[in-house]
Amino acid sequence: MLRDIDLQSIQEVRNYLEEAKAAQKILEKMTQSEIDKIVESMANAAREEAGRLAAMAVEETGFGNVEDKTLKNLFAANDVYNSIKDVKTVGIIRRDEENRVWEIAQPVGIVAGIIPSTNPTSTVIFKALIAVKARNAIVFSPHPSAAKCTAEAARIMQEAAERAGAPKGLISCITQPTMAATNELMKHKLTDVILATGGPGLVKAAYSSGKPAYGVGPGNVPVYIHESANIAKAVQLIIQSCSINHPKQDF
Repeated sequence: MLRDIDLQSIQEVRNYLEEAKAAQKILEKMTQSEIDKIVESMANAAREEAGRLAAMAVEETGFGNVEDKTLKNLFAANDVYNSIKDVKTVGIIRRDEENRVWEIAQPVGIVAGIIPSTNPTSTVIFKALIAVKARNAIVFSPHPSAAKCTAEAARIMQEAAERAGAPKGLISCITQPTMAATNELMKHKLTDVILATGGPGLVKAAYSSGKPAYGVGPGNVPVYIHESANIAKAVQLIIQSCSINHPKQDF
């Protein structure tokens, strides 16, 4: 039998999805310049708040360190933004006159953004940017141990989007994260696609939800160094990649 907190969290998800639906209908009618202005505002806000969000994430989760988490937030705010800012996502985006094929951009609708405890704020920034750039709304489901910093990152993204002309309800985050809420978000009829970042069980649940899903699980893998490689440089990069975002006292 579901507990009261589960019922409350499920209702919260349904409310956010209804708001997201209304917001997305407005967003999909916007011009390319209007969308780009919104995304630029979001990226600027994420850049300004990168350090504060990093500190919140470290304090709440106990994972990583502020310096490296700030870098990851800035990577999303700068590098991800720069990689998409000039991409056309409204109207006809490509013409193949030879084969008489025109490609027309069409938003998916509502994205379910599943957020991990390991990199909560940078993942929110990244997913919010790409969702809105493609004229989609997004509802985030945070990991319970990263609920506050995830919600704060989502709030910053929403307020920045609104300042640039986006509707309310475009970007939201569950405030009572439960497994019941996450399952409701992934399986609800209003959810169109899932972007899931987390452990193997969560990613498997996303793929089993009956919705289109993109899942990313643990990223640590064995490393093979080919004989043609610069051994010293390769070792340096491997150590750097394995040690980034760890508590400084561990090294």
